Amino acid sequence: MTESQSGVRGKYRKTFGRLPLECSGRCWGEVGQAVSRQKFFDAAALSETKLARVLGTLDLTALGIGSTLGAGIYVVAGQVARQSAGPAVVLSFFVAAMASVMSGLCYAEFGSRVPKSGSAYVYSYVTVGELWAFIIGWNLVLEYVIGAASVARAWSSYFDSLLNNTIEDYLLTQMPMNVPGLSAYPDFFALSIILLLTAILCVGVRESTIVNNVFTAINLLVVLFIVISGMFKADIANWKIPFEQVPNTTEFEGESYENGVGGFLPFGFSGMMSGAATCFYAFIGFDVIATTGEETKNPQRSIPISICLALLFCFFAYFGISAILTLMAPYYMLNGNAPLPYVFELAGWPVAKYVISVGAVCGLSTSLLGSMFPMPRVIYAMANDGLLFKSLAKINARFKTPILATICSGLLAGFMTTIFDLKELVDMMSIGTLLAYTLVACCVLILRYRTEAVGRVTEPHILKANPESQVPLRSDVSMSEFGSDQLHEEKAVLNYLARSEVKASMIYTKSQVLRSLLIPLSSEANQLSSIVVSYAVSLLALEILLLSLVLNYAEAMLEGGSPAIVLFVVVFLVCIIFTVVIIWRQPQSHHKVSFMVS
Repeated sequence: MTESQSGVRGKYRKTFGRLPLECSGRCWGEVGQAVSRQKFFDAAALSETKLARVLGTLDLTALGIGSTLGAGIYVVAGQVARQSAGPAVVLSFFVAAMASVMSGLCYAEFGSRVPKSGSAYVYSYVTVGELWAFIIGWNLVLEYVIGAASVARAWSSYFDSLLNNTIEDYLLTQMPMNVPGLSAYPDFFALSIILLLTAILCVGVRESTIVNNVFTAINLLVVLFIVISGMFKADIANWKIPFEQVPNTTEFEGESYENGVGGFLPFGFSGMMSGAATCFYAFIGFDVIATTGEETKNPQRSIPISICLALLFCFFAYFGISAILTLMAPYYMLNGNAPLPYVFELAGWPVAKYVISVGAVCGLSTSLLGSMFPMPRVIYAMANDGLLFKSLAKINARFKTPILATICSGLLAGFMTTIFDLKELVDMMSIGTLLAYTLVACCVLILRYRTEAVGRVTEPHILKANPESQVPLRSDVSMSEFGSDQLHEEKAVLNYLARSEVKASMIYTKSQVLRSLLIPLSSEANQLSSIVVSYAVSLLALEILLLSLVLNYAEAMLEGGSPAIVLFVVVFLVCIIFTVVIIWRQPQSHHKVSFMVS
């Protein structure tokens, strides 16, 4: 190499190294490359699967309703009405339903884009990379395991209550476990329920959904019976109780409860919104539909429709039950643990409690099946991608189900339900569910601004800050093409493109990047807009998280008018608005998918 060539190359490196930016995750080094590695899909191969495609829209809808509705419908409405919202519990369910629908629409759109087993795990893998996919995958497995264990325990307790607690009394006497954190006794009945459903899930997905469809239909019929029969005893005056007629407190099972000020909003707007936060968890479960992408006949059509229908049916069921409860009896008289049998007994129809018991058993059964059904699908998807043992991804040739994954997940859930006290674990499960919902919403937003419809189909070219160390000189390009010592941004880029195989559409200057934040370079999605939105969404999530922490832990200082806290909140609100504007200004992908919310 001559001295003149070395000088030109040094000037080129100096000029080029500080000018262009390339849309890449590999600038973080090998570690960043590993954790941000994304799952690539060939759009033509999306329909390929080893599982049996036997499920239709009706099956998925029943699966979503059964998993979401469960037995909570017979308890949650009464608890929220009694402790938080009063008659405004109907509004609490409406607000919670709106939030759930927003999350459900994200799952529905992703289900049409990526019709694969794995739900949020697969969605995060194709969008934000392997690290988040690994975290969310294990998060989902633990969520479903804990959910199945807790529901099995509730099923056992409810059945035992019908037998005057015979099972509990016997096991407490014969096999007590006086260990902190563990259950008071090993619940072998709950274990047997888990093992029975595991066997049903191993036999085939079609057989499992038939069982679910039957129990879900019975549960919905019981809800319909409650609503229609309760109308005959409804009294609108219970929504307008004057303050003078409301006792200050009510005693229930040794605890004293405040009764509010009467009327439709006895605990105010804040009480109604607090109730909505509790009601939101009553809508958790519809995401089980998203794990059936490889077992549905037409997933890109059936998954979005079934998610929307399941949430719609669940909202009407919760709304109807909560309305009837608060119309049949004053809100402050409701029994928080068994409100429906209590109000029907007040109305002179004690026989209704037997019908309600049938609905509760069916609700618990479908909720348990809904927790166990997606577990092996997520494990299968992770094993298929190499994040778990490959043997867990094997499909039985006869039943077309991941039998080993099903057995392992069933044994894990059975072990937990037998010996563990699950109260604290259930709270952790709720946090994990919110994390999964949040990440799916972020992934949908990011994917809409990508040039690909279902995630990346090829790995993009990577350009580091010093291009000459990565891309060799082309022998057919003369060094004289670099021209004078003073190189402009555009000329430096063109010269680099002339000596490498990089496409012009994949490299941008700093001025282009800054200008594109508010003035896009193109009306169509491109590599630059995709990266801008990815970073903007990450920044937006961080801003909202910090603002939420401040509002939660500095609420008293904010109400007191602390200048520092007020300024902090205002600054973060401005930053959030500016970040949203940046995302809004970027061009979206024009790829058509079977379901997309405009």
